[in-house]
Amino acid sequence: MNATLTSESDLRAAVLELLKRVAPESDPSGVDPDASLQEQLDIDSIDFLNFIMSVHERTGIDIPERDYTKVATLNDCVRYLAARAS
Repeated sequence: MNATLTSESDLRAAVLELLKRVAPESDPSGVDPDASLQEQLDIDSIDFLNFIMSVHERTGIDIPERDYTKVATLNDCVRYLAARAS
């Protein structure tokens, strides 16, 4: 895991940065943290997969396909990563 991502706030900032890369025309900082990222940012399944892969590259945390629903919202994603970061 990336040593700089040690807290939920660090993980949240990293996730928002990665979402901005996947959906550059969007404003991820304005997303509802409890609503679907795909719906809010209007990203398709390929973009979501690119996001998942970029999260893995940035954090070293693997997100298997069976867990994609567990990272569907910003809050869910941050909680999922925080639980696996420790």
